[in-house]
Amino acid sequence: MKNRTRFVTAILAMLVTIALLFIPLPHRIGLDTHIVTVASIQRPPTVVFDYVTTPAHWPTWHPSSLAVSGSVDHPLDLGEQVTEEFRVAGRRGRVVWTVAAREPPGRWTIEGTIDGRPAGTVTYSLTSTASGTRFEREFTYRAPSIWFAILNWSVLRARIQSESDTAVSRLKSLLEAAPQQ
Repeated sequence: MKNRTRFVTAILAMLVTIALLFIPLPHRIGLDTHIVTVASIQRPPTVVFDYVTTPAHWPTWHPSSLAVSGSVDHPLDLGEQVTEEFRVAGRRGRVVWTVAAREPPGRWTIEGTIDGRPAGTVTYSLTSTASGTRFEREFTYRAPSIWFAILNWSVLRARIQSESDTAVSRLKSLLEAAPQQ
């Protein structure tokens, strides 16, 4: 009987621990991840800004962007939305991006939702330099649970950083190879 009680107690403790891993974390717990990638692009900030804020271009330079729909043929303005099919760190999905800030040609921010839940924020910051533009892309996302935080720390963050590095490298190559206007 004593062994059975210990066994049941151990099973219950394990189930409670597993359940705790999946309980949504409160917003005030700071488990945000910031993926930052920077490149010097030999093009004027206005050219870079117009290109990166036009969603039709995203699948060309960002490996995680599979397709875009909605208002995709122009630089998006404040409040405009676009839907993107993505594959990030091996996970496929669909995100709706809404332009939250637009200060051409220096800053542009979009906020994403997946099934109505916050999915992250992407901010482009552009600074004029002697040779063109310093382009910075920051992707910020929050761990919704302890399980996600552990998975992010152990696997996801590095994969997402690598995809972002590849994206910005491709962007630089594409823009610098294009004929100047």
